[in-house]
Amino acid sequence: MPKLENSVNIKTKTVQSSTIDKQTHVPNAQAAVLGLQHLLAMYAGAVAVPLLIGQALNFTPEQMTYLISIDIFMCGIATILQLVVTKFFGIGLPVVLGCAIQAVSPLIMIGSNKGIGAIYGSIIAAGVFIVLIAGVFSKVKKLFPSIVTGTVITTIGLTLIPVAIEKMGGGSAASPTFGNAKSLILAFFTIVLILVTQLFGKGFLRSISVLIGLVGGTLLAAAMGLVSTDIVASAQWMHVPTPFYFGKPIFDVSSILLMIIISIVSMVESTGVYFALGDITGKKIGQDELKRGYRAEGLAVVLGGIFNTFPYTGFSQNVGLVQLSGIKTRKPVVFSAIFLIILGLLPKMGAVAQMIPEPVLGGGMLVMFGMVAVQGMKMLMRVDFNNDKNLLIVAVSIGLGLGFAIKPELFQFMPETIKMFASNGIVVSSIVAIVLNLVLNGMKDEN
Repeated sequence: MPKLENSVNIKTKTVQSSTIDKQTHVPNAQAAVLGLQHLLAMYAGAVAVPLLIGQALNFTPEQMTYLISIDIFMCGIATILQLVVTKFFGIGLPVVLGCAIQAVSPLIMIGSNKGIGAIYGSIIAAGVFIVLIAGVFSKVKKLFPSIVTGTVITTIGLTLIPVAIEKMGGGSAASPTFGNAKSLILAFFTIVLILVTQLFGKGFLRSISVLIGLVGGTLLAAAMGLVSTDIVASAQWMHVPTPFYFGKPIFDVSSILLMIIISIVSMVESTGVYFALGDITGKKIGQDELKRGYRAEGLAVVLGGIFNTFPYTGFSQNVGLVQLSGIKTRKPVVFSAIFLIILGLLPKMGAVAQMIPEPVLGGGMLVMFGMVAVQGMKMLMRVDFNNDKNLLIVAVSIGLGLGFAIKPELFQFMPETIKMFASNGIVVSSIVAIVLNLVLNGMKDEN
């Protein structure tokens, strides 16, 4: 019997070792392709922030070119800061950082009223603030048990799905061509291609299902005459990052306070992303990991202010990709960060990714955002729902977060600041979940 037990133990260890190897020892060529998939997944969200802000502030075409290029470059730098673990910064998870979408409205407000210098002065100050409070903020881990993080991650996925649906229809629901037959064909073709690859593909092929869907959808769009290469032809070949490209920063107190509030919201969102990735990869996220993660995020925000881009946060859409691919090592994300840096230096190459039609991106996003929501639901499965208090916390938090995000007109008669926060479903869900959990369950350690 002892020999049999030893044999079983050896076989079990061998199987476990093999599984770990599959997760951690990914060939460079495969990791590079997976990294490209991560890049394409976050590209549209990354460039959306500079596009929205630049257009609102009437930037010139030359300024827009710089803004988008430096944004992509700094996304790569910010991601590297999180991947490289030191005593000071880096959470060491396969996390991709991109510009925080919740900063768009506040930054447009600051730029319109105080000038571009005030935008970057407030961003630099907010980044320094994040670095300074990282240690304190990491100690409030008890505020984020599974019921809170699961609720926030679920809300993130659900509130992003309407964005995917809008892109599936062609980009803008207000457009008279929204939802036309060509857009729907491209969107659903992309979704079906991802599903078929997931269901019938094996190994590495299955892990890049989203990339296959995006490439296949774009090829179909090209055959339909819907892909233009003009954006590539008009882009510059080389771009050099320039500190304070738009002039010296202005440190306006009211602008700084507003950006600090937005930064705290981003930290809450990033916390949810960290815990979701920790859950997927099997890595325990403790106080030290959170502290290094927040510091890396703060340092990225400071650099963003210096090089005249925008605040950074963990991108939730890439959580869905880690879940879908099953590859839990950081190596693909390292390649993704390198690609981002290269694309930031070579705008003409970066423009190639912008050739992907919006309905194709929408189809890919729908699958990824759905996976984010499902990951949140998996985290909620640890919660004791025989306790009616927990049911109320999740129901009210998701209900308010999702509802306010879908119908922000509910607060149309409220002051601008209230409207800005209430229309952000992630912010609402985070705050409500934390407060209700404290009131109904108290601050307890989660085993």
